[in-house]
Amino acid sequence: MKKYKCKICGHIYDEAKEKIKFEDLPEDWVCPLCGVPKALFELVEETEESEETIDNNEENSIKVKISNNNVAIIRNNEKCINCGMCKTTCINKEDMNFEEKSELCVNCGQCVQTCPVKALTPKNDINKLLNAKKEGKILIAYTSPSTRVAFGDIFGLESGSFTQNKLVGFLKQLGFDYVLDTTFAADLTIMEEASELVHRIKNNGKLPMFTSCCPAWVKYAEQFYPEILDNISTCKSPIGMMGMVVQNYFTKIKNIEKKDIFTVAITPCTAKKYEINREEINGTDLVLTLYELEEHIHEKNIKYEDIKEDSFDSILGEGSGAGVIFGNTGGVMEAALRTAYYLITGNNLETKDISFHSVRGYNGLREATIKIEDLELKVAIIDGISNAKKVLEDVKNGTSKYHYIEIMNCTGGCIGGGGQPKINIMKEDEIKKNRIANLYKRDDNQKIRFSHENPDIIKIYKDYFNSPLSELSEELLHTHYIDRSKENASLYI
Repeated sequence: MKKYKCKICGHIYDEAKEKIKFEDLPEDWVCPLCGVPKALFELVEETEESEETIDNNEENSIKVKISNNNVAIIRNNEKCINCGMCKTTCINKEDMNFEEKSELCVNCGQCVQTCPVKALTPKNDINKLLNAKKEGKILIAYTSPSTRVAFGDIFGLESGSFTQNKLVGFLKQLGFDYVLDTTFAADLTIMEEASELVHRIKNNGKLPMFTSCCPAWVKYAEQFYPEILDNISTCKSPIGMMGMVVQNYFTKIKNIEKKDIFTVAITPCTAKKYEINREEINGTDLVLTLYELEEHIHEKNIKYEDIKEDSFDSILGEGSGAGVIFGNTGGVMEAALRTAYYLITGNNLETKDISFHSVRGYNGLREATIKIEDLELKVAIIDGISNAKKVLEDVKNGTSKYHYIEIMNCTGGCIGGGGQPKINIMKEDEIKKNRIANLYKRDDNQKIRFSHENPDIIKIYKDYFNSPLSELSEELLHTHYIDRSKENASLYI
């Protein structure tokens, strides 16, 4: 009798125990742990370790260590089957070297998505929201662009379904007094970041400039490439900016005391839980991922049809089409190029040229040369941090050919974040591509497709910030980075 092992989760099918030969199982049979088909099982050689031997190994030899202090991810050891998928994910997707720094974590949550038994999950903070509600706080939510093409997954809708109004309605039903759109802050980020890029180019500043929206990527750079920190845009992420705008601008307009509000970012990203705990980035009290909202929805048995559709509150409401595409790989780059073109030329791109198809794609490294008057802007787009090493080494060594580089930790960008509803890994590409396609579709149908034409953006600069890179903008919307390469791994979260 033979044994077969699942390549994904490590489950052992033992013919002697099951009394049925593996080859005699029906073609639609799937792994009882992770649900993959027979084709992803392999014959276990007699010399290979059995499932029992694996369980008796020192646990951290085959799985990622998750510190008790990790603010983003938690492991339920009772559910863990020691399959090693988390470590495989960390090595293949995050380019982690476990021989050198076995406890470092960028909080990206990709292990959450690949864990076959839900032993790894985002740290559930929903009770912090409920406690704030009991205390009578004014609850303010703001939703990341990619959440609106993943919220429907919770209810079994077709992947990528655009469910923005249902998401807003659910948050209102959950008790939020205001629901705002982080896409507004994505537009604000573009105003600052495109201005910073143009300023660096015109004034011989540090190039290439990296995008700074992805907290997992920023933390990876701080840990492994501190030499290139000056190359990273000083702009806070959209959530970092949104927190400061709500605290300092929204409360003023609404005549609300800062002490009376409780701000919550609704995100696809577990690493945002870490980001808001950085001393230099504040303004947001809590991050809730869609994964956590899904648990709450199932616990309360909330049905999709019972959720009333609603719209974002008007002040700091919807962003432009450029802000919407922040949710997928290449979106930040494309949005920034639209506005950088305007800042350099004084004109908008023609409608036929708005979409920079050369920077669009999925998985890996893409590069393009964008001509803006006499400037040939060389750009690179990377999603999946394991694809970034060659580019990072070139920047570190001063041999990079690029002016501007976008890096997103997760394959597909934020639409593939670790805090999204858990996906069927056999349909990963299909699901992510559907999410991306529907964000681009939303951009195509927007009346306003440039960040600098968003009327709320125009108003906030006129009434408050004055201009991008102004003294107040630098104070509230920009940040700095820290060399974390020498930090004690055992203390790192």
